[in-house]
Amino acid sequence: MIETKPQSRPGYEYLTTYMLGKVIQDLTVEFCNRWIDRKSRTHDQMVQAARSNPQNIAEGYTVESLKSYIMLVGVAHGSNEELAKDYQDFLRQRNFHIWSKDDPRVRVFREFRVIWVSPTSLNTPKLPNNPEQAANFLLTLCNLEGFLIKRHVDSLKLKHEREGGFSENLYRKRIEFRRSGD
Repeated sequence: MIETKPQSRPGYEYLTTYMLGKVIQDLTVEFCNRWIDRKSRTHDQMVQAARSNPQNIAEGYTVESLKSYIMLVGVAHGSNEELAKDYQDFLRQRNFHIWSKDDPRVRVFREFRVIWVSPTSLNTPKLPNNPEQAANFLLTLCNLEGFLIKRHVDSLKLKHEREGGFSENLYRKRIEFRRSGD
């Protein structure tokens, strides 16, 4: 009998930016299906912006080039910001309040911490039944995600500064090879 190891999760799936992006993606689909006309361009745009965030983080993590990784996480940041603006528009256009970051309800939302609870699921919270609460909840998650993605990009830039990029490292190895005479 051949013994097999359990499938391990790719490294990017442990990144908080990726996990929170997946939660935002799933909740955005639910939000849009409830409160945005499925035939509207806004529905598609919001779902695609939510999808783009974790997908670009995953793609960036797996590319060889640190420069490309930084760029793709930047694209994720842009998609997340676009989605946050869509939630603000939803609230504004319906004369709902956009809750400030100091609002006690927002403070409760900001306490959420994403984790894997099983091999296939994250601890995705339930979407509030009230559209104003739901939009403010998702806007809060988008703002948290934006903060975390900025830190993610900053850490990648620091890594690039300290270790160099893909081409630079290939060139360094080529020079070492030539010097060794092999």
